[in-house]
Amino acid sequence: MGRDDVLAQLDQQLQQNDRVAISTLTGMGGIGKSELALQYAWQEWNKKTYLGGIAWLTVADGDPGLSLLSFAQLHLGLTLPTEGELSDRVRFVWQHWFKNEQDQGLIIFDDVRNYQQIKAYLPPQAEKRFKVIITTRNKNLSATIQTLHLELLDQDSALDLLRSYVTDGRIDQQLEQAKLLCRDLGYLPLALELVARLLRRRKNWTIQSIRERLAEKGLADQSLQKNPKFDAEMTAKNGVKAAFDLSWEALDSNAQQLAMYLSLFALAPFSKFLIDALLTEQDPDDLEEWLTDSLVNLNLVSDLGDNWYELHTLIRYYLREKLEESPLKEEAKRAYGRVMVSIAQTIKQTLTLEDIANLEPYIEHLKVAAEEFHQWLEGEYLTWPFYGLSAFYRAQGLYQQAVPYYERCLTLSEQRFGKNHPKVATSLNNLAELYRVQGKYAEAEPLMARSLAIREKQLGENHPDVAQSLNNLAALYESQGKYAEAEPLYGRSLAIREKQLGENHPQVATSLNNLASLYYAQGKYAEAEPLYGGSLAIREKQLGENHPDVATSLNNLAELYRVQGKYAEAEPLYRRSLAIWEKQLGENHPQVATSLNNLAALYDSQGKYAEAEPLYQRAIAIFLEKLGENHPNTQTVMMNYFQMLAKLPDDELNQRFDPETVEMLHNLRQQL
Repeated sequence: MGRDDVLAQLDQQLQQNDRVAISTLTGMGGIGKSELALQYAWQEWNKKTYLGGIAWLTVADGDPGLSLLSFAQLHLGLTLPTEGELSDRVRFVWQHWFKNEQDQGLIIFDDVRNYQQIKAYLPPQAEKRFKVIITTRNKNLSATIQTLHLELLDQDSALDLLRSYVTDGRIDQQLEQAKLLCRDLGYLPLALELVARLLRRRKNWTIQSIRERLAEKGLADQSLQKNPKFDAEMTAKNGVKAAFDLSWEALDSNAQQLAMYLSLFALAPFSKFLIDALLTEQDPDDLEEWLTDSLVNLNLVSDLGDNWYELHTLIRYYLREKLEESPLKEEAKRAYGRVMVSIAQTIKQTLTLEDIANLEPYIEHLKVAAEEFHQWLEGEYLTWPFYGLSAFYRAQGLYQQAVPYYERCLTLSEQRFGKNHPKVATSLNNLAELYRVQGKYAEAEPLMARSLAIREKQLGENHPDVAQSLNNLAALYESQGKYAEAEPLYGRSLAIREKQLGENHPQVATSLNNLASLYYAQGKYAEAEPLYGGSLAIREKQLGENHPDVATSLNNLAELYRVQGKYAEAEPLYRRSLAIWEKQLGENHPQVATSLNNLAALYDSQGKYAEAEPLYQRAIAIFLEKLGENHPNTQTVMMNYFQMLAKLPDDELNQRFDPETVEMLHNLRQQL
């Protein structure tokens, strides 16, 4: 099913006329190597291509040389010599095979484990009338033989395979579930055929029900096992697990251990760097040998190139079962946790696009540590995968994806450390700050207050973490317009940071910026300006001129200039801020929307409505996508935009908008 192109390529390889043509079909267990060879044999038999005969020799069942002699006696009618070496008698068969000069013969060596099994029994190179197909799990059976590597089916071909067995319309009636079933089975032909055969017999089964069974029982489910009573005509001799067992048994103990460790990774590409980090006690050259010469060669692991690899979904399931049965399982999971913690610790609160691109390939593997193996994260390492995942999503403005990891981290921290531990305070602070930027002030405040109380008691009143809690609680109050409550907290946070970290530390710059923002919100522009300037100077020196935090300082200072009517001073700062954010964070980040809104407000203040409008519109689109319609930031930008529209001449409003919108803008104009 769905492999006409491979059949055509196989036929092209075999029709070489200068010598005996040999082609190897290779791929993972269950990929359909034998089935494809059989399809080709029947196709060419019907075309009368191989009038000299087609010999199918199952190598795993016995000596292929003896099988050849038996075939020659039964089907070619040859009288064979009884004396001499087996290889000499096979040579006699090759010499006397053809009755007609123009005939061709096809020899299929099925399920070859190593080249030595068949090397002595291949047709002589000079006898170009012979064509040979070899099916094998070995990716590199012989460097001298052409190889066709069979890939998994695509979705359409997988669905067609299901339809070919389940002909009652269930596949198309339950198409979305059928697509998910194909995905669950990793588009592996053997698995799809076995499940389809069972569905054909179970007329009352839904596709969803069989997916649920597979999720519960995995490879042990009857749908993935061959039923001799009903499936005797199948080309495959085994069910999926039995097919994988054959590859497993071909591995030595070292390769088996490596395979079990690899099952810890997510269903996503993983790098050689991660493999080496996972098995630090093993020599890297040995790991390379076990990986490449065993696992990749037997098609248990896919080599994606550039030192990246991947496991098929069912092979991963199989290897994970092997690990769970092994005494290595706990140490393997602890080792995996240590590797993922080391990655999580590199994830900063502010991430550039380059940072995100570098981290992206590791995120799914980090999720495994957080979601499946958190009980094996040692000591205070428990929290790191959750911190890393939340920071990764929050830095992109994907707050809804960040929240569950902070919430789960808080629950697990309380269970492991007790409710008054500093790690719990950190989890409370992180979750509360995430709630704050989403505008969920009521949810954030009690968490921030509790975090501050724990830190003051456990760490002392002058600890930098206390300064962080003070700063965040002050920011919450500021967001709610509670300026009197916010100011002393900002001041205390700044004092702690200057004393504990030094006057030129980036966290001091954060405190200066935040206190300046509070003064700005109160109209205290003279007090705000030197603080904004001091924050910008520290950040440019310590973080570099293109850091996102520098963009924050530039934006805030520009905003201060704008409200004072210093438009010429404000515009270049706004533009520089916007350029940094777009480059470092991406064009659809909430910070970019903030910058767009502020630059639009600058043009709005100058009556440059044509320049302002597209900036407002773009800011609104970003905020709607990232924060939703009811977030304060979204509401603010939308109001700014409507207020600008209300300033337009009536003839333009009547031309552009419907009467209801025009009336709304007229009413808004009267309020301005």
